[in-house]
Amino acid sequence: MATEEGVVIKISAGAAWVKTSKSSACKACSARASCHSSGGGEEMEVEVINEVGARVGDRIVLSLATGSFLKATFLLYIFPILLLIAGAIIGQETASYFGVNPSGLAAAAGFALFFAALLLVKIKANQLAKKNEYRPKIIKILG
Repeated sequence: MATEEGVVIKISAGAAWVKTSKSSACKACSARASCHSSGGGEEMEVEVINEVGARVGDRIVLSLATGSFLKATFLLYIFPILLLIAGAIIGQETASYFGVNPSGLAAAAGFALFFAALLLVKIKANQLAKKNEYRPKIIKILG
């Protein structure tokens, strides 16, 4: 389970907005530039589930289940690459049936499936964002 510390800055129904500092793990992350950081600095604002009743100004510990994190990582990074490779193989193998250049059809089919995968990732991400197991939650209020 991945955990971070932060400070609650805003409360809404069943949720809270928490300001966290980027940790050392962020430096190695390939998605660090696209993270929702406030002002592009060292702090980020994250919406989390607030089941412990944290209030504005509380220092908290938030967590995200490792299994959910790995599933989301697979969906975002591995799935599109697998479809790109599958499209290239399909294009390469079917080119002789259409009488076209195998390299050209492999590239076209590969990119077609890659962009289809990106569309599927977008749709699936919107569905997963509604599930609580894919959202971070506050697990403890610090003194």
